[in-house]
Amino acid sequence: MRPSQGDGQSSWGQPAGGRPPQNPSGGPAPWGRAPVWGTPPGGQPAWGTPPGGQPAWGTPPPNPNGGLPPYNQRGYAAPPKPGIVPLRPLMFGEILDGSFQAIRGNAKAMLGAALLVQSIAAVVAAVLTTFTATSAASIETWAAGLTDQDLISFVLSFAGGILLVSVLTLFLSAVLQGAMVVPLARAVLNRSTGFGQMWKLARSRVWPLIRLAALLFAGGLLAVLLFAALAVLLISTVGAAGALVLIPLGLLYVLLFIWIYIKLMVAPAVVVVEELGALDSLSRSWQLTRNNWWRLLGITLVVSIMVGVIAQVVMIPVSLLSSFYTTVVSPHGGSEQALMTAIVAGVATAVIGALVGAVGFAFQTSVMALLYLDLRMRWDGLDIALLRQLESGADPDGVPGRGVPVYRTGPGNGPGNGQGNVMGNGPRPPYGAWPNGR
Repeated sequence: MRPSQGDGQSSWGQPAGGRPPQNPSGGPAPWGRAPVWGTPPGGQPAWGTPPGGQPAWGTPPPNPNGGLPPYNQRGYAAPPKPGIVPLRPLMFGEILDGSFQAIRGNAKAMLGAALLVQSIAAVVAAVLTTFTATSAASIETWAAGLTDQDLISFVLSFAGGILLVSVLTLFLSAVLQGAMVVPLARAVLNRSTGFGQMWKLARSRVWPLIRLAALLFAGGLLAVLLFAALAVLLISTVGAAGALVLIPLGLLYVLLFIWIYIKLMVAPAVVVVEELGALDSLSRSWQLTRNNWWRLLGITLVVSIMVGVIAQVVMIPVSLLSSFYTTVVSPHGGSEQALMTAIVAGVATAVIGALVGAVGFAFQTSVMALLYLDLRMRWDGLDIALLRQLESGADPDGVPGRGVPVYRTGPGNGPGNGQGNVMGNGPRPPYGAWPNGR
């Protein structure tokens, strides 16, 4: 039985009293029923929002640690990269990229110094090419008129001249290789370096670099002389069978030379940055490369192969220039034209070879310098010292890394594993702690 209006009962959907419910938002409730869901009466917040003014469900509560993640954990922040490489131990790709950036940003200093090295070799190559081309027709007649004594004197003089130029090039290369560490170290903190400023900062290290080159040259020459004496002794005593012994012995000699070269490869950078002497720089390089020999060998081999392949690709068209001109452009030019073509092609080959060699020398020196900085970041915490120097702005015209204390082995501070700070008396901070304290 349907209730009536007079018995005080409400009709279906109607409250008692016959008045439809009102919508708290101002209008009548739809369909004459209860208020709209989502806005409870009494001014409470909408459904789905916790009471007490808390944020909506799913939103984390405010952090009481002042911006740090919960539970007092520090979030990861990438190490800063003010210059060509980030301030942390480097990876292979970062070393290559940093070397290209250093050359591009300091082209006058680095390519200018590299051209000084390669110019001597280019001049010698051009002179030899011109001499050979102009005297090729008469050299046989000239040699026939010489006595054996004159011929031996000429050969010795010629070989002595070549040896003298090679030694001068070696010493000049050692000095310039050390000097080119300066613009690269400054590029790590995004500081440009001109040619004059590079020499100003490296001038005091010239004599130590020369002494270092003399030690390395004397060591290499002594090793060659010892091997030659051993070869003569074996052949004279054993005979032809001694040659069979020399083959594995020579291979062992080459491997030993490569091992020592990798161990001492960062000595020029040590002389310039750490301001050590020749002998101390060799000892320091030996220490820095400990536990990193295979990594350094791999990087050095890859870079050497890259430079060699690129140089050969560039030089192939130049080397074919002479034969292309005489066989295609002017096949009937005669001997005089062929002579001039040979001279021009020889000089062009020498000039382009010097340019390519300068770029390769600058790139290999940059890789060596970045490997040195990488080793110091692993051993001495140099990245932290450079970051402090960057933040303080100290020594803006100097060489970054000079004056940084050398790692000192202490209890529990294993070298090469990131367990020593710049003073060698405590654990270094994790790499993700930048820049919220160290």
